[in-house]
Amino acid sequence: MTPSDVSVEPTGVGRWIDSHCHLQDTYRPDDVDALRAVSEAADAGVVGLVCVGTDAHTSRQAVDLVDQVRTAARSGQAAVPAGFGAWATVGLHPHDASKGLGEVEKVLLEAVGRAPGVVVAVGECGLDYHYDHSPRPVQREMFAAQVDLARRSGLTLVVHTRDAWDDALDILRSGPRPERIVLHCFTGGPEQARRCLELDAFLSFSGIVTFKSADDVRAAAALCPIDRLLVETDAPFLAPVPHRGESNRPALVSVVGEAVAAVKSMNAEDLAASSMAATRRAFALP
Repeated sequence: MTPSDVSVEPTGVGRWIDSHCHLQDTYRPDDVDALRAVSEAADAGVVGLVCVGTDAHTSRQAVDLVDQVRTAARSGQAAVPAGFGAWATVGLHPHDASKGLGEVEKVLLEAVGRAPGVVVAVGECGLDYHYDHSPRPVQREMFAAQVDLARRSGLTLVVHTRDAWDDALDILRSGPRPERIVLHCFTGGPEQARRCLELDAFLSFSGIVTFKSADDVRAAAALCPIDRLLVETDAPFLAPVPHRGESNRPALVSVVGEAVAAVKSMNAEDLAASSMAATRRAFALP
Protein backbone atom coordinates (compact mmCIF):
# COMPACT_ATOMS: atom_id res chain seq x y z
CA MET A 1 0.00 0.00 0.00
CA THR A 2 1.34 3.43 -0.95
CA PRO A 3 1.76 5.90 1.95
CA SER A 4 2.01 8.99 -0.26
CA ASP A 5 0.51 10.49 -3.39
CA VAL A 6 0.03 8.01 -6.21
CA SER A 7 0.91 9.92 -9.37
CA VAL A 8 0.07 8.37 -12.71
CA GLU A 9 -1.11 9.67 -16.07
CA PRO A 10 -3.97 8.22 -18.14
CA THR A 11 -2.56 5.56 -20.43
CA GLY A 12 -5.64 4.15 -22.11
CA VAL A 13 -4.67 0.75 -20.66
CA GLY A 14 -7.68 -1.36 -19.80
CA ARG A 15 -11.38 -0.77 -20.34
CA TRP A 16 -12.89 1.36 -17.62
CA ILE A 17 -16.37 2.45 -16.58
CA ASP A 18 -16.65 5.72 -14.64
CA SER A 19 -19.20 4.62 -12.07
CA HIS A 20 -20.04 8.16 -10.91
CA CYS A 21 -19.65 11.51 -12.64
CA HIS A 22 -21.58 14.74 -13.12
CA LEU A 23 -21.25 15.60 -16.80
CA GLN A 24 -24.53 17.48 -17.12
CA ASP A 25 -24.74 21.21 -17.85
CA THR A 26 -25.12 22.37 -14.25
CA TYR A 27 -21.77 20.87 -13.28
CA ARG A 28 -19.78 20.84 -16.50
CA PRO A 29 -17.37 23.78 -17.01
CA ASP A 30 -18.54 26.21 -19.69
CA ASP A 31 -15.59 25.44 -21.93
CA VAL A 32 -16.16 21.66 -21.91
CA ASP A 33 -18.45 20.06 -24.49
CA ALA A 34 -20.15 16.91 -23.21
CA LEU A 35 -19.58 14.83 -26.33
CA ARG A 36 -15.96 15.92 -26.51
CA ALA A 37 -15.53 14.85 -22.89
CA VAL A 38 -16.95 11.43 -23.83
CA SER A 39 -14.59 11.20 -26.80
CA GLU A 40 -11.61 12.08 -24.59
CA ALA A 41 -12.72 9.44 -22.10
CA ALA A 42 -12.96 6.81 -24.85
CA ASP A 43 -9.42 7.66 -25.95
CA ALA A 44 -8.29 6.99 -22.35
CA GLY A 45 -9.82 3.50 -22.36
CA VAL A 46 -13.23 4.37 -20.91
CA VAL A 47 -16.15 2.42 -22.36
CA GLY A 48 -19.01 3.82 -20.28
CA LEU A 49 -20.12 6.22 -17.56
CA VAL A 50 -22.91 6.76 -15.04
CA CYS A 51 -24.10 10.38 -14.93
CA VAL A 52 -25.50 11.16 -11.49
CA GLY A 53 -28.36 13.48 -10.52
CA THR A 54 -28.49 15.40 -7.25
CA ASP A 55 -31.95 17.02 -7.46
CA ALA A 56 -34.86 17.11 -9.90
CA HIS A 57 -33.14 19.56 -12.28
CA THR A 58 -29.78 17.81 -12.49
CA SER A 59 -31.46 14.40 -12.62
CA ARG A 60 -33.45 15.51 -15.66
CA GLN A 61 -30.23 16.85 -17.19
CA ALA A 62 -28.51 13.50 -16.54
CA VAL A 63 -31.29 11.63 -18.35
CA ASP A 64 -31.12 14.06 -21.28
CA LEU A 65 -27.34 13.76 -21.46
CA VAL A 66 -27.51 9.98 -21.59
CA ASP A 67 -30.04 10.24 -24.42
CA GLN A 68 -27.64 12.58 -26.25
CA VAL A 69 -24.64 10.28 -25.81
CA ARG A 70 -26.58 7.19 -26.88
CA THR A 71 -27.96 8.96 -29.95
CA ALA A 72 -24.47 10.10 -30.92
CA ALA A 73 -23.07 6.60 -30.46
CA ARG A 74 -25.82 5.07 -32.63
CA SER A 75 -25.48 7.67 -35.36
CA GLY A 76 -21.76 7.09 -35.80
CA GLN A 77 -20.69 10.60 -34.82
CA ALA A 78 -16.91 10.69 -34.63
CA ALA A 79 -17.00 12.20 -31.15
CA VAL A 80 -18.68 9.17 -29.52
CA PRO A 81 -17.57 5.62 -30.36
CA ALA A 82 -20.24 3.11 -31.27
CA GLY A 83 -21.13 1.04 -28.24
CA PHE A 84 -20.07 3.61 -25.65
CA GLY A 85 -22.26 3.00 -22.60
CA ALA A 86 -24.10 5.76 -20.76
CA TRP A 87 -26.59 5.54 -17.90
CA ALA A 88 -28.23 8.02 -15.53
CA THR A 89 -29.31 8.20 -11.91
CA VAL A 90 -32.12 10.23 -10.37
CA GLY A 91 -31.85 11.39 -6.79
CA LEU A 92 -31.83 14.05 -4.09
CA HIS A 93 -28.48 14.89 -2.50
CA PRO A 94 -28.46 15.51 1.27
CA HIS A 95 -27.41 19.11 0.62
CA ASP A 96 -30.77 19.57 -1.14
CA ALA A 97 -32.90 17.40 1.15
CA SER A 98 -34.99 20.42 2.14
CA LYS A 99 -36.36 20.58 -1.40
CA GLY A 100 -38.32 17.38 -0.81
CA LEU A 101 -38.60 14.29 -2.96
CA GLY A 102 -41.77 15.01 -4.94
CA GLU A 103 -40.18 16.46 -8.10
CA VAL A 104 -37.41 13.86 -8.10
CA GLU A 105 -39.98 11.06 -8.07
CA LYS A 106 -41.73 12.69 -11.03
CA VAL A 107 -38.46 12.79 -12.98
CA LEU A 108 -37.88 9.12 -12.21
CA LEU A 109 -41.34 8.05 -13.34
CA GLU A 110 -41.11 10.12 -16.52
CA ALA A 111 -37.66 8.78 -17.40
CA VAL A 112 -38.51 5.15 -16.74
CA GLY A 113 -41.67 5.47 -18.82
CA ARG A 114 -39.98 7.29 -21.69
CA ALA A 115 -36.71 5.40 -21.98
CA PRO A 116 -36.45 2.12 -20.08
CA GLY A 117 -32.89 1.20 -19.18
CA VAL A 118 -31.58 4.77 -19.05
CA VAL A 119 -32.04 5.24 -15.28
CA VAL A 120 -30.19 2.59 -13.30
CA ALA A 121 -30.17 4.01 -9.78
CA VAL A 122 -31.76 6.27 -7.19
CA GLY A 123 -29.26 8.77 -5.82
CA GLU A 124 -26.95 10.15 -5.01
CA CYS A 125 -28.63 10.41 -1.68
CA GLY A 126 -27.58 10.00 1.92
CA LEU A 127 -26.29 12.11 4.79
CA ASP A 128 -23.75 14.92 4.95
CA TYR A 129 -23.06 16.17 8.46
CA HIS A 130 -19.91 18.00 7.36
CA TYR A 131 -21.73 20.89 5.69
CA ASP A 132 -25.27 20.45 7.09
CA HIS A 133 -26.81 22.38 4.18
CA SER A 134 -30.13 20.74 5.13
CA PRO A 135 -31.23 19.99 8.71
CA ARG A 136 -30.12 16.55 9.84
CA PRO A 137 -33.63 15.24 10.59
CA VAL A 138 -34.70 16.23 7.06
CA GLN A 139 -31.61 14.55 5.60
CA ARG A 140 -32.45 11.33 7.43
CA GLU A 141 -36.08 11.46 6.33
CA MET A 142 -35.21 12.00 2.67
CA PHE A 143 -32.50 9.33 2.73
CA ALA A 144 -34.86 6.75 4.20
CA ALA A 145 -37.48 7.68 1.60
CA GLN A 146 -34.99 7.14 -1.22
CA VAL A 147 -33.85 3.83 0.22
CA ASP A 148 -37.50 2.76 -0.04
CA LEU A 149 -37.89 4.31 -3.51
CA ALA A 150 -34.91 2.38 -4.86
CA ARG A 151 -36.20 -0.84 -3.32
CA ARG A 152 -39.70 -0.39 -4.75
CA SER A 153 -38.32 0.57 -8.16
CA GLY A 154 -35.87 -2.34 -8.34
CA LEU A 155 -33.02 0.13 -8.84
CA THR A 156 -29.58 0.46 -7.28
CA LEU A 157 -29.14 2.92 -4.42
CA VAL A 158 -26.18 5.35 -4.68
CA VAL A 159 -25.17 6.62 -1.26
CA HIS A 160 -23.26 9.75 -0.26
CA THR A 161 -22.14 9.85 3.36
CA ARG A 162 -19.80 12.31 5.04
CA ASP A 163 -19.20 12.48 8.79
CA ALA A 164 -22.40 10.46 9.23
CA TRP A 165 -21.43 6.80 9.09
CA ASP A 166 -23.41 5.59 12.11
CA ASP A 167 -26.69 7.23 11.11
CA ALA A 168 -26.33 6.27 7.44
CA LEU A 169 -25.64 2.62 8.22
CA ASP A 170 -28.41 2.54 10.83
CA ILE A 171 -30.90 3.69 8.18
CA LEU A 172 -29.66 1.07 5.72
CA ARG A 173 -29.97 -1.65 8.37
CA SER A 174 -33.30 -0.52 9.80
CA GLY A 175 -35.61 -2.17 7.30
CA PRO A 176 -35.95 -3.60 3.82
CA ARG A 177 -33.33 -2.19 1.48
CA PRO A 178 -32.52 -2.38 -2.22
CA GLU A 179 -30.76 -5.44 -3.56
CA ARG A 180 -27.83 -3.32 -4.77
CA ILE A 181 -26.16 -0.46 -2.84
CA VAL A 182 -23.13 1.60 -3.91
CA LEU A 183 -21.20 3.68 -1.38
CA HIS A 184 -19.95 6.34 -3.76
CA CYS A 185 -16.68 8.27 -3.28
CA PHE A 186 -15.79 6.06 -0.34
CA THR A 187 -14.05 8.17 2.31
CA GLY A 188 -14.00 5.79 5.24
CA GLY A 189 -11.30 3.51 6.54
CA PRO A 190 -11.16 -0.26 7.03
CA GLU A 191 -13.74 -0.26 9.85
CA GLN A 192 -16.34 1.57 7.76
CA ALA A 193 -15.50 -0.57 4.74
CA ARG A 194 -16.15 -3.77 6.69
CA ARG A 195 -19.47 -2.44 8.00
CA CYS A 196 -20.58 -1.55 4.48
CA LEU A 197 -19.43 -4.88 3.06
CA GLU A 198 -21.48 -6.65 5.73
CA LEU A 199 -24.51 -5.09 4.00
CA ASP A 200 -23.29 -6.57 0.67
CA ALA A 201 -22.67 -3.03 -0.57
CA PHE A 202 -20.25 -2.05 -3.32
CA LEU A 203 -17.52 0.49 -2.54
CA SER A 204 -16.63 3.05 -5.20
CA PHE A 205 -13.25 4.78 -4.96
CA SER A 206 -12.49 8.22 -6.37
CA GLY A 207 -9.40 10.36 -6.87
CA ILE A 208 -9.15 10.68 -3.09
CA VAL A 209 -7.27 7.38 -3.18
CA THR A 210 -4.33 9.31 -4.69
CA PHE A 211 -4.23 12.04 -2.02
CA LYS A 212 -1.29 12.06 0.41
CA SER A 213 -3.62 12.34 3.43
CA ALA A 214 -5.84 9.41 2.44
CA ASP A 215 -4.09 6.45 4.07
CA ASP A 216 -7.39 5.21 5.55
CA VAL A 217 -9.07 5.24 2.13
CA ARG A 218 -6.16 3.32 0.61
CA ALA A 219 -6.40 0.80 3.45
CA ALA A 220 -10.11 0.38 2.72
CA ALA A 221 -9.38 -0.16 -0.98
CA ALA A 222 -6.72 -2.71 -0.10
CA LEU A 223 -9.16 -4.86 1.88
CA CYS A 224 -12.19 -4.44 -0.42
CA PRO A 225 -12.84 -7.61 -2.45
CA ILE A 226 -12.39 -6.94 -6.15
CA ASP A 227 -15.91 -8.13 -6.91
CA ARG A 228 -17.21 -5.28 -4.70
CA LEU A 229 -14.84 -2.54 -5.86
CA LEU A 230 -15.78 0.22 -8.32
CA VAL A 231 -13.82 3.25 -9.55
CA GLU A 232 -15.16 6.71 -10.29
CA THR A 233 -14.12 10.28 -10.95
CA ASP A 234 -16.97 12.22 -9.28
CA ALA A 235 -16.18 14.71 -12.07
CA PRO A 236 -15.88 17.67 -12.07
CA PHE A 237 -14.78 17.27 -8.44
CA LEU A 238 -11.79 15.57 -6.79
CA ALA A 239 -9.35 15.37 -9.68
CA PRO A 240 -6.67 12.80 -8.86
CA VAL A 241 -2.97 13.48 -8.45
CA PRO A 242 -1.24 14.84 -10.57
CA HIS A 243 -4.31 16.76 -11.77
CA ARG A 244 -5.40 18.31 -8.46
CA GLY A 245 -6.66 21.84 -9.00
CA GLU A 246 -8.01 20.96 -12.44
CA SER A 247 -11.62 20.29 -13.31
CA ASN A 248 -12.00 16.51 -13.13
CA ARG A 249 -13.32 14.59 -16.13
CA PRO A 250 -14.31 10.99 -16.96
CA ALA A 251 -11.06 10.41 -18.89
CA LEU A 252 -9.22 10.48 -15.56
CA VAL A 253 -11.00 7.40 -14.21
CA SER A 254 -8.07 5.45 -15.63
CA VAL A 255 -5.77 7.42 -13.30
CA VAL A 256 -7.96 6.50 -10.34
CA GLY A 257 -8.12 2.88 -11.45
CA GLU A 258 -4.38 2.57 -11.91
CA ALA A 259 -3.83 4.07 -8.44
CA VAL A 260 -6.23 1.53 -6.93
CA ALA A 261 -4.43 -1.23 -8.82
CA ALA A 262 -1.14 -0.06 -7.28
CA VAL A 263 -2.69 -0.13 -3.80
CA LYS A 264 -3.92 -3.68 -4.38
CA SER A 265 -0.68 -4.81 -6.08
CA MET A 266 -2.67 -5.71 -9.17
CA ASN A 267 -2.08 -5.32 -12.87
CA ALA A 268 -4.04 -2.27 -14.11
CA GLU A 269 -5.71 -4.29 -16.87
CA ASP A 270 -6.93 -6.84 -14.32
CA LEU A 271 -8.29 -4.06 -12.10
CA ALA A 272 -10.01 -2.52 -15.11
CA ALA A 273 -11.68 -5.84 -15.89
CA SER A 274 -12.74 -6.55 -12.32
CA SER A 275 -14.05 -3.03 -11.69
CA MET A 276 -16.01 -3.08 -14.93
CA ALA A 277 -17.57 -6.42 -14.01
CA ALA A 278 -18.37 -5.13 -10.51
CA THR A 279 -19.92 -1.95 -11.94
CA ARG A 280 -22.14 -3.98 -14.25
CA ARG A 281 -23.34 -6.05 -11.30
CA ALA A 282 -23.74 -3.02 -9.06
CA PHE A 283 -26.03 -1.26 -11.54
CA ALA A 284 -27.47 -4.37 -13.25
CA LEU A 285 -26.11 -3.12 -16.58
CA PRO A 286 -26.58 -5.20 -19.72
